[in-house]
Amino acid sequence: MNEYKRIVQTISPLVGDAGVSIEVFADQNTTAQEMVDQGREMFSWIANAYIKYPCTVQGLRAAQMSITQGIRVNITLCFSQQQAAAVYSATKATKQPVYVSPFVGRLDDIGQNGMDVVKNIKQMFLDSDGHVLVLAASIRSLEHLLYCFALDTELATVPAKILEQWASQNFPMPDGRFQYKSHGKPIPYQDLDLEQSWEAFDIQHELTRKGIEKFAADYRATLSPTA
Repeated sequence: MNEYKRIVQTISPLVGDAGVSIEVFADQNTTAQEMVDQGREMFSWIANAYIKYPCTVQGLRAAQMSITQGIRVNITLCFSQQQAAAVYSATKATKQPVYVSPFVGRLDDIGQNGMDVVKNIKQMFLDSDGHVLVLAASIRSLEHLLYCFALDTELATVPAKILEQWASQNFPMPDGRFQYKSHGKPIPYQDLDLEQSWEAFDIQHELTRKGIEKFAADYRATLSPTA
């Protein structure tokens, strides 16, 4: 944990207001209170922290508890518009920005158009109060990145190789002729009522479950002593 803290504190001054997302440990059995206890400690590490909770029932409860304590949150492992709507509803009491992180590439991996989720969430938030911002995650290509720009996505997490590809092409930006082409199955837009209780939305998603399992396994492997 001390090494994690050191890395976070090294990154912090490089990113300014964009903030650093610090992820709590959470597996399928972690309670909201256990997440909040971790998040409170992590939030004290740097001035521009966002605490990452998974988009699960316990994760959203943790987010609700955290925002009452002035802790900024980023809800991760989002794979659907319904999940993003639940994030919005669960965090309406916040006085700080909230991020929701839809994972584009992992939806592409199962034959869907992952960027449709980003597009649908941005459309859904057009007439909202603006407290939830979109952080597009699992970006796999320059086309993903350019479409994020075209959609006015607030943040994106992008691998270095994609940034290098963008730089090698002199940092192109999408214009009015830009069209994103996906070979995945389209994900239709849903007309959702953001004023509903967050529990009214369907937040179950197989990729969220798998993502939590992978994260927990990676986390434990990192903490295990090497031979």
